[in-house]
Amino acid sequence: MKMVSAAKLKGDENRLKQAISFNKWTGVLSSDPVVIGDDGVTFEELPQKTLIVPFTSDKGLCGGVNSFVSRTVRDAAKKLADQGKECDIVVMGDKGRSQMARTVGDKIKRSATEIVTPGTFALASGLAAEILAADAKEYDAVMIVYNTFVNAAVYKQAYKIITPLKAETPEGDDVLGNYEFEPSEKVEALEDMYEFMLASQLYHSFMDGACSEQSSRMTAMENASKNAGELIDSLTLQYNRARQARITTELIEIISGASAIDN
Repeated sequence: MKMVSAAKLKGDENRLKQAISFNKWTGVLSSDPVVIGDDGVTFEELPQKTLIVPFTSDKGLCGGVNSFVSRTVRDAAKKLADQGKECDIVVMGDKGRSQMARTVGDKIKRSATEIVTPGTFALASGLAAEILAADAKEYDAVMIVYNTFVNAAVYKQAYKIITPLKAETPEGDDVLGNYEFEPSEKVEALEDMYEFMLASQLYHSFMDGACSEQSSRMTAMENASKNAGELIDSLTLQYNRARQARITTELIEIISGASAIDN
């Protein structure tokens, strides 16, 4: 099982590299991902109304990848409520949906399950359409929560904040000032670019989460194989002891019977 997971991990790593290159352009229009450390985060940078999109898996046997994301979402919802802010949730993955339904079920607006793997940009575009159908444009920001891959043994939790594109920044600077637009077309162009940026960020997060999931599954399968081997050794030892005891008993009975006949 470990070998199967290792082979799948290699494929996910290759797809993640492609996704990183594909998603580089979004760094100009959005902030960098925030990696959650041991001390946690306050989420104070989030605006008044946020749509949280956590990425989890549809299958189990992959360590704590789903539990960590669910815990992060639960923590974010609590801290935002303490700050007087609002949030709703669109869950990706059946495991995350079942876990979050017990703690923040009242905030879940939509969920997407049985997501086809391996992921593609076309699939990410479909997920983006699902999020937009949840009135994503009515929120001040979309926060994507996912597991980010470090290496085959380590993954961490991270989140991205994606805000709708407007004609001007809060500082008054013109967005895409180096380009010329017809007055009636710039707003529409920015809306289309926001949708494309959301799909691109979802694509990268999906690939990053899938790679983390597969690395955790590989570790889980290695531990499962090790535990199964130890269980087999233990049962084999018990069997050999019982077999030896049975043979010894039969030998004693044979010897006792032979001695009785001789006497």
